[in-house]
Formats: sequence, structure tokens, C-alpha cells
Amino acid sequence: MLKNVLVALDGSEIAERVIETLNDLVFSGDTKVILCHVFPTPESKMQLSTDSAHRESSNLPDFHIEKLLLDYKEKLALKSELELVTGDPAEEIIRLANIYKADLIIIGSRGLTGMKRIVLGSVSTQVVEEANCSVFVVKPT
Repeated sequence: MLKNVLVALDGSEIAERVIETLNDLVFSGDTKVILCHVFPTPESKMQLSTDSAHRESSNLPDFHIEKLLLDYKEKLALKSELELVTGDPAEEIIRLANIYKADLIIIGSRGLTGMKRIVLGSVSTQVVEEANCSVFVVKPT
């Protein structure tokens, strides 16, 4: 049984797809969803991949992201809370998953391939490799 599900969101189009996927999954009434967003530090902005939580959202004011996550929260039928943190996206997602003892992480992927993926890296790949729980990667349509 999944008790805690961490959902990593950004301000991009893939975030909408992640929420749609979350709503399509069946959870018990006891499941708690933690919607999170990671604001990159100046150092991590230079290293962010296009798979990161902030490529499109880095220009959005913080209050816009918080409002967006609150809107997502209202659409969920499950107990949920928000986590807005600053740091390296993959590291912070993994840290939050450990703090909440997440049974599952749901994260979006931009679907990069080839040289772009090699050069720019992938937050979702890093989370899959380093997380202590299962990771559900939502791909673009």
C-alpha cells in the first residue's frame, strides 16, 4: 500500500500531464500526496538540464508557482500538502522523498534523447538512479 507519494512539479506543460496521470491512478484513502517544486539556486541554474523542474518555470515568479501548486492541490481527491524548496532539483526531490518516507515519486520527463541528453543530463534519470523508492516517470505525449 502506498502511504506517501511525492510528486515533483514545475511550471511546464509536462506538469499538467503529471497531474493528469496522478488523478488516473488508484490510491487508498490513507495515501498522502506531497506536491513539490524545487527553485534552483544560482549555481544549479547553470547546470540544469531540460529535464529539470525549472527550464520554463525559472522566469515565473515564486508566487505563480505556489498558486499553480495550490490549484493542483485543489483538484486532488487525496490528502495533500505542498513543499517549495530551493536547491539542486534532483537532490532536493530525493531529500524530500527521504524525509516523507515516500513509497513512490512521480516525476515528468522531457523525453530528450541522443546528444542533448548526454550534454544536458536528466533530473528524472538521476532521481530514478538515486531514489530509495520506486519512481514513476511521466513522459510527454
